[in-house]
Amino acid sequence: MEDKPGKSGYAMLRRFRESKPGQGYFLTTNLAQRGRGLEESALIGSIRREWEKLEADGSWLIRTSVVMPDHVHLLAILNERRPLEECMRLFKGRLVGDLRRRNLGWQEGFYEHRMRCAADMAPVFHYVYLNPYRAKLVSENQTWPGYYCSAEDWKWFGAMTDEAVPQPEWLK
Repeated sequence: MEDKPGKSGYAMLRRFRESKPGQGYFLTTNLAQRGRGLEESALIGSIRREWEKLEADGSWLIRTSVVMPDHVHLLAILNERRPLEECMRLFKGRLVGDLRRRNLGWQEGFYEHRMRCAADMAPVFHYVYLNPYRAKLVSENQTWPGYYCSAEDWKWFGAMTDEAVPQPEWLK
């Protein structure tokens, strides 16, 4: 595959991308144009349905996620069915029609960080959960409609919250 001019940084990141089944990956994908749009409830629903399809076919398991106005964070455990890049290609590609109807589009590529161990995931759960609060999209006593945490993970993570809203010290 030839690299596009001006894309050498992204090409270098892709060159060293590993796809390891059983590993956790913190993923971020952005809209091509910064702004708003993804927070629309219909789009949040479409985004969830698409990652659930990839879960149902054995590609990955989403442990936590947040849909922000211009980007999506996912913490995924990759399964053996597909490599990470293919999972993201399918996830983003299946949403293109919904985005185009709203004059939106994805930025090329995605950011990924492989979790080295299970202990690396707790800070990601906090980061994902707090993202809409730190962006001041909701007040500290509200919940963000674009946030998701698997039922299994909510058992331990939800217990750390203040009745499903952030502990006040988390927002300092």
